[in-house]
Amino acid sequence: MSRTEPAATPLGDAFHLYDTTLRDGAQREGVSYSVADKLAVARHLDALGVGYIEGGWPGALPKDTEFFARAAELDLRHSALVAFGATRRPGTTAAADPQVRALLDSAAPVVTLVAKSDRRHIERALRTDVAENRAMVADTVAFLRGEGRRVFVDAEHFFDGYAHDPDTALRVLEAAVTAGADVAVLCDTNGGMLPCGRGGIAEVVTEVAARTGFRLGIHCQDDTGCAVANSVAAVQAGATHVQCTANGYGERAGNADLFAVVGNLVTKLGMPVLPDGRLSELTRTSHALAAIANIAPARHQAYVGSSAFAHKAGLHASAIKVDPELYNHINPVDVGNGQRVLVTEMAGRASVELKGHELGIDLAGHPDAVSSVVATVKQRESQGWSFEAADASLELLMHSALGDRAQAPFELESYRVITEHRADGQVVAEATVKVVVDGERLIATSEGNGPVNALDAALRAALTPSCPWLEQVELADYKVRILAPRGGSHGTDAVTRVLVESTDHAGEWTTVGLHGNVVEASWLALVDALAYAALRRRVSAAV
Repeated sequence: MSRTEPAATPLGDAFHLYDTTLRDGAQREGVSYSVADKLAVARHLDALGVGYIEGGWPGALPKDTEFFARAAELDLRHSALVAFGATRRPGTTAAADPQVRALLDSAAPVVTLVAKSDRRHIERALRTDVAENRAMVADTVAFLRGEGRRVFVDAEHFFDGYAHDPDTALRVLEAAVTAGADVAVLCDTNGGMLPCGRGGIAEVVTEVAARTGFRLGIHCQDDTGCAVANSVAAVQAGATHVQCTANGYGERAGNADLFAVVGNLVTKLGMPVLPDGRLSELTRTSHALAAIANIAPARHQAYVGSSAFAHKAGLHASAIKVDPELYNHINPVDVGNGQRVLVTEMAGRASVELKGHELGIDLAGHPDAVSSVVATVKQRESQGWSFEAADASLELLMHSALGDRAQAPFELESYRVITEHRADGQVVAEATVKVVVDGERLIATSEGNGPVNALDAALRAALTPSCPWLEQVELADYKVRILAPRGGSHGTDAVTRVLVESTDHAGEWTTVGLHGNVVEASWLALVDALAYAALRRRVSAAV
């Protein structure tokens, strides 16, 4: 944990990529990292090549204190670990302040201090005056520097303070840098700034850099939805240290998203802020950190979202078929992502052909099949079906259009579902299915905690003796949406769309069913799921 230099990028110490997921990001509502989680996050950030990882506030939070105590387990290769804390309290000395001592005890080679830079906060929150506040900053920085620590200072509420009383804000920066702080970080703590215009981030950073000559950093909250834009604007105005969080996690609306900021700095400004070869790890890292936070990845997140390079309109698909760069601002592979084509009622022939190629089906030489798929998708989606979320059902439709009827391994004679509310309060569903498999009529009955569960269980009971491979197929997720028909009303006229996600532990697939009866809609999706499982087995056997 002795490393104090940033990641080995071509920019070296000339530019700092600084992550505060483990401290500021952990303030997001619903996020609670364990110590093991924090260690795992740090490993992912180090592997990505982030220069500085803020581990938390030792001495203030027991988990953060433990994290630093266990930090030797990390074996960091690219990153320097940073301890976060406050300046000493008014009326004492840094050497005597237990919170400052805790920063030293963390053994982190770098310390980031938060310091008030808005006169209103100094007088109303700290209940002291500007002179004492500057002394608190200078004393703490000098003490930590004397103990061999590198120090960054976060000037809290800087932009609000600069607008209200610029001289006070600048005097706080001066106290920090004169005492030995390496970077004065300008913080948009309330997240109210805009990137451009009078009093905007770019103008203020440019002005402060010219007035002070200090090395400046930037820390932006996202309350105006501009945290990424503000961070990039600050860098363009001269900031050489940028603080972010993974996936924009943070209090209120969040912080500047690390992955969007990196994507913009590298691909738009040509700044190599990651070690060579690490940009392609952006998407993987984003999703891994979302899993640790127990938050579903944001599909529409810039650069790393699953929809970041997804194309739905037929006009877009036609152009992409000629040249993917016509509708992609970068090559998705550069950031570890991929292009997807969504086939919906907006789709044209090019969309279907590109989607077929994505699914491994060559439709280019089959114009009639393409026309059939386009017509079927448009007609069904007008009724409420959704194929953009159900690639497996769409792939079955494509095979059918080519004359390759990938069917479920049975023919249905009938099914029946009964729901019973028993005297003891239990509600149990019972389903009976009658199917024909290879000319043999089979009947099976099963119970479940609901009609769909019972129907699935009965179907498996009937089929598994002749199709033992079905034991590997499981229902992973089940989603229901009630749709009002066009021109109709809600209630009894509504139809139900069901999405079923299945897995065989080697892959996952989603199928769709639509009907006025939720059980029939579920049945249609289940049948497609088994048909697709049979198709996967057949394709796998042919390889």
